[in-house]
Amino acid sequence: MKVDATRNQVILLHPRHAVLVTCRGRDGRDNIIAVSWCTPLSRKPPLVGISIAPKRFSHGLIRESGEFIVNIPTMEILERLHYCGTHSGRDVDKFEACGFTKLPGRKVKASAIAECIAHLECKVVKSVEAGDHTFFIGEVVEAYADEGVFDGAYLKPEDIRFVFHLGGNAYTTNISEVRRV
Repeated sequence: MKVDATRNQVILLHPRHAVLVTCRGRDGRDNIIAVSWCTPLSRKPPLVGISIAPKRFSHGLIRESGEFIVNIPTMEILERLHYCGTHSGRDVDKFEACGFTKLPGRKVKASAIAECIAHLECKVVKSVEAGDHTFFIGEVVEAYADEGVFDGAYLKPEDIRFVFHLGGNAYTTNISEVRRV
């Protein structure tokens, strides 16, 4: 089947790992945005990039605070993740609406999400205007995971049902078979 690449070019790169990014404005208000355009960029220094449209409420909060947290969710909180991607923090407190527990950031002011299994606290070192999105590059200043989900080298995919975004309201998870070569 031939795909119209002009309309679907970005979707051809899916599924993408879905994460919940938390941020806090100068007024102390926390927000959460669901992001599937998130990628590691460097080990030394540890850098992570997230792509967010300027019209999103979180975009302004990250721009003004210069920091964010990448929270790694599992399929167990899929409905809440989707809610965070389809509702604006301008209109609703997503922590409250989703019943998420706030964990104080260890090195940043934003709150982490206790219901997520791992967290990367980041300070923005650069932002790049990229078409209709801004690509925020964050240096990871703190990283931590729940006990038992990390074996010292890898998150344990055989024990975790990660969330992958297919596009729109469709999601999938990792397969249970793990092969290491």
